[in-house]
Amino acid sequence: MNIHVVQHDVRTNRPEENLEWIMGELESAESREALLTVFPACTLCGAPLFASAGYTDMQKRAQAALQELVARSEHRAFLVGLPLQIQDKGLCNAIVFVQNCAIRAIVTKKYLAPDEQRCFVRGEGVQVVQFHDQRIAIGFYEDLKELTRGHVEQPDLVVCCGCNVFDYQKPYRTRYRMSKIVETLNAGLVYVNRTGGEGPYLYAGGSLAMNAAGGVLCQLPYFEDACVTVDMQQIEEVEDEKPEAVELVYKALVCGLRDYFRKNGIQRAVLGLSGGVDSALVATLAADAIGAENVHGLLMPSQYSTDHSVKDAEDLAHNLGMGYHIVPIRDMFDSFRGALKPVFGDRAEDVTEENLQARVRGTLVMAYANKFGALALNTTNRSEAAMGYGTIYGDSCGGLAVIGDLYKTEVYQLCEYINRDGIRIPVNTITKAPSAELRPGQKDSDSLPDYDTLDAVLNLYLDESMCEDEIVGEGYDRELVHNVIRKVGQNEWKRLQFAPQLKVSPLSFGLDRRWPIS
Repeated sequence: MNIHVVQHDVRTNRPEENLEWIMGELESAESREALLTVFPACTLCGAPLFASAGYTDMQKRAQAALQELVARSEHRAFLVGLPLQIQDKGLCNAIVFVQNCAIRAIVTKKYLAPDEQRCFVRGEGVQVVQFHDQRIAIGFYEDLKELTRGHVEQPDLVVCCGCNVFDYQKPYRTRYRMSKIVETLNAGLVYVNRTGGEGPYLYAGGSLAMNAAGGVLCQLPYFEDACVTVDMQQIEEVEDEKPEAVELVYKALVCGLRDYFRKNGIQRAVLGLSGGVDSALVATLAADAIGAENVHGLLMPSQYSTDHSVKDAEDLAHNLGMGYHIVPIRDMFDSFRGALKPVFGDRAEDVTEENLQARVRGTLVMAYANKFGALALNTTNRSEAAMGYGTIYGDSCGGLAVIGDLYKTEVYQLCEYINRDGIRIPVNTITKAPSAELRPGQKDSDSLPDYDTLDAVLNLYLDESMCEDEIVGEGYDRELVHNVIRKVGQNEWKRLQFAPQLKVSPLSFGLDRRWPIS
């Protein structure tokens, strides 16, 4: 059986627009030569829909787009996903099996994610349909556990329609699950997943087909639109590509940036270039996503900035080919201090003045964004966000947090990956001790444990959900662990005001991990 597999980026809440590219794919020669064309879940209306799924207008538009798709599809057979009102049941996340201009089957999602439970009712799960002398089990990725538990009849072929939000572990977990299904059922399998970015959510693609022996018959790329027709009876297998996590994260962030700008109609980006590793990484990712000519940097040195910081930032801008301006903030900072002198009196300078510098810089970045219609990119990393190491309304400002889901140690790993074929991010930017440069001789290590230790503790606490005693049992100092956990809790209020961040970890702040403020 020839199956045409299509992974594509879609537009959320745009069923009419998605209808047209779906029809274009169905009319292609490759699709016409296949017995069945398979699209990802949620293809007709996109995902995540959130509250929009509950609006009658959205549901009617989805239904009308499906009806037009069925009517225009001639004698084709295909699977497509959308939200669908099921009589006597309610709104379901559905996969519709269309054949010969008629709906043959509707598969409704059973195991709903927490966000989906607010929109959809629980469906029936995997269905087995007879198609060209084959028993085909059709289901959502999350519902495939039904197959391995023997809850449905033995199929000859499994077709999984996915709309799986990316994290750097997901491709490996997905591959393992697919292999176990094939091994358990002794059946061929087709897995199709959407690609592209939708706000903070990223979709990897990576669609594949496997024969009953577990051999890979085709593998589509990650974070690219692609399609392929696969003969499920073919003997030849392809090389099983398993890219490293750092490569997937790089592609994910570039894809997420590109789609965020494209889908929101934004052409330009601006960010503060400090000469540090975080802003250097964000600038590089933005240049790769939307072109260096559309990325602008503001270098904003104060009396505490070192000469090498300005030079490192300039070297980065030259390496990338991006524009920049140097806007010293000393006079502005002194003006604010002078204006506040009657208020503060003889109180000694402290973190207040440090934060004031960050807020001056944030004001300048946002002013550039307003004047030139640019999106301000936030450069805070996950380690800083966890510990509250940043200034609210200062370096926390921006419209999109590009690396907010990367620990500091992961930032360094990604910089090394980017420099693998030549120096783009200056070596000194990567090797020098990180510093906010808000007071003489300041280093991050003055306020935080070294990042190797900090990130290891944060990983155990945030990602592994270990408590203080368990982390101490792993060999870490109790006072250090206690202080880290305390600061993570204390700074939830800051993170709630954070810019949307591109999700690449399994448990992202705000999207997955939420904590009481009080």
